[in-house]
Amino acid sequence: MGNLVSPHGSKELKCLLLEGKARDDEVKKAQGMKKVPLTSRETGDLIMLGIGGFTPLNGFMGQEDWKGVCDSYKMPSKNGLFWPIPITLSAEKTLADSLKIGEEVALWDTETNTLMATMKVTEKYTIDKKHECQQVFRTVDMAHPGVKMVMEQADVNLAGPVKVLSESYFPEQFKGLYQRPADARKMFAERGWTTVAALQLRNPMHGSHAYLAWVAIEVCDGVYIHQLVGNLKPGDIPADVRVKAIDALINKYFRKERVAMAGYPLDMRYGGPREALLHAVFRQNYGCSHLIVGRDHAGVGDYYGPFDAQKIFHEIPQDALQLKPLCMDWTFYCYECGTMASMKTCPHESKAVIDDNGNYKGGARLLLSGTLLRKLMSEGKPVPPEFSKPEVIAVLKEYYDHLDKKVEIKLHGAATGDVKK
Repeated sequence: MGNLVSPHGSKELKCLLLEGKARDDEVKKAQGMKKVPLTSRETGDLIMLGIGGFTPLNGFMGQEDWKGVCDSYKMPSKNGLFWPIPITLSAEKTLADSLKIGEEVALWDTETNTLMATMKVTEKYTIDKKHECQQVFRTVDMAHPGVKMVMEQADVNLAGPVKVLSESYFPEQFKGLYQRPADARKMFAERGWTTVAALQLRNPMHGSHAYLAWVAIEVCDGVYIHQLVGNLKPGDIPADVRVKAIDALINKYFRKERVAMAGYPLDMRYGGPREALLHAVFRQNYGCSHLIVGRDHAGVGDYYGPFDAQKIFHEIPQDALQLKPLCMDWTFYCYECGTMASMKTCPHESKAVIDDNGNYKGGARLLLSGTLLRKLMSEGKPVPPEFSKPEVIAVLKEYYDHLDKKVEIKLHGAATGDVKK
């Protein structure tokens, strides 16, 4: 692993993806197995198990680990290893009842009709879904997309080690972007990077994202712009558009030798603080020494305080992770300062006033957020030039101009600044 941080809980990556003859043999073997359908979230988790992103897990969690992770961030089966969010597989009761302990099953992505893996069933159990939601998402409100995901999953969890056979459509659809942890580590080593800051993205980079990346480059060897290419909630900007917008920004405004961009195959859980910890775990597996944690990391609506995802890193044991958070304050464009700034640096506290035509009317701080950017673009309203670079806005305008059906974007406190810190 050179001078990079070690993978989580292991000296080397644990990759469960079979290749070559071993894969061919397992595919043939799977033809006679019962099929277990996967949700999109489960498919993404499975791929991360395959490529080593979820090192050192060897499959989907059993009941003891599910409870340990929910209640105390610990996996009893791995000597109390730190883990922040359950990685589970569910099945309908009729199917689960037909399976025997020790039986091997074929895991299928029904959306793409793809054989994804085989699994040896070592356990069948039911869970209190509301308990998981309350522990992980801090709410049982079905309006929360992560809660909805858990509450709608099948009734029985299946546990067991997996042999992964496919990375689905990600390597082809996101060719040149989708990256395995081993490849990221090789790239960092070739560049001579030992300290790498990951920037989590599910939105195009606006001014605040770029500012956070530039700050990280000042203290690390490079920044790894690592964006989610799995499923998002309605109204979020799809990955292909986001990639084009980010490319437009980094190709002109970043030093090439200090930035790298890649994608990973998970669906967003919108789990706020807990999901920030999961992001930290698999970014460590990718070789990152730091994770940029800014305002409302992995949040949705007003379920979390704007800096809850930073606070949680101080609530877990210091030795839980090698990776460390780079905690960044609320950033914005300040008309008084004439530049990007943060609440730690800027003394001007008045909020900037922008009219319906995007014109500046007074005040200091223009708060930037992906939610607000999506709302302005979806409603066809002008975007203040201080919000993002013109190349980014041009890409997004083209997308929204050709969008047949637009989802209403609701602003929340973390996007407008109308919350207590």
